[in-house]
Amino acid sequence: MQNMLKTTVLLAALTGLLVIIGSYWGTGGMVIAFAFALLMNFGTYWYSDKIVLKMYHAKEVTEAEAPQIYRVVRNLAHVAGLPMPRVYIVQTSMPNAFATGRNPEHAAVAVTTGILNILTEDELEGVLAHELAHVKNRDTLISAVAATIAGVITMVAIWARWAAIFGGIGGRDGDNNIVGFIALAIIAPLAATIIRLAISRSREFAADAEGARISHKPWALANALSKLESGSANYRERPSDVKASESTAHMFIVNPLKGSALMNLFRTHPSTEERINRLNQM
Repeated sequence: MQNMLKTTVLLAALTGLLVIIGSYWGTGGMVIAFAFALLMNFGTYWYSDKIVLKMYHAKEVTEAEAPQIYRVVRNLAHVAGLPMPRVYIVQTSMPNAFATGRNPEHAAVAVTTGILNILTEDELEGVLAHELAHVKNRDTLISAVAATIAGVITMVAIWARWAAIFGGIGGRDGDNNIVGFIALAIIAPLAATIIRLAISRSREFAADAEGARISHKPWALANALSKLESGSANYRERPSDVKASESTAHMFIVNPLKGSALMNLFRTHPSTEERINRLNQM
């Protein structure tokens, strides 16, 4: 409940930021930007499963090919009241997992070969429960809404920068408001990115909590997160491994990319230590 409230507040903050920009730039450009962003994000949302699974060369497996994973996913889906999702395996030694699909009826869960080598069955159950929680909570829809609003803000900011280059700096009434321009072109998209990432982190906490309730084993998910964090930090890419993409890093249960987050504000995932602490408290 607390995470859903936080998500609602953050989405409202994104919307408010958009309204503030509209008061400076005017409604015409915003409507066009909104249409473009909505179209792009609608396409991404509708075809996200196909895009991401193809990007990672994920192979759909049958129950005969992966009986352990199928058994765990089927039992968890039954407990969660969800249809049986499709199951995929990604050939990479990087230990990780993700879920995708626009709704529970079109969901898919994917695990890497690396995760199967380091987790016990209880820990794997905790991870897959987390991914099914994303499906149950419709986090792909929430992410699409946040991305649409943030996309509008970013596109309007880009247009503002081009307008400054070719037509001077002006607001809705044509006045040269350098402070308003800086806020629109630089600060607004930065703030939108921070809010969107905060929504992503909030949804991870919610999926941890829901996943623990589905599996009834919060300790197993906590242990899995500890192993996955260590495995990700020590991961050495092999020539045959599928490379992780920054654009999809938020989808995985732990961030598959090492290092480079300059501040916690720009993390796609909350601190693994904080996630483990919350699970242990359950």
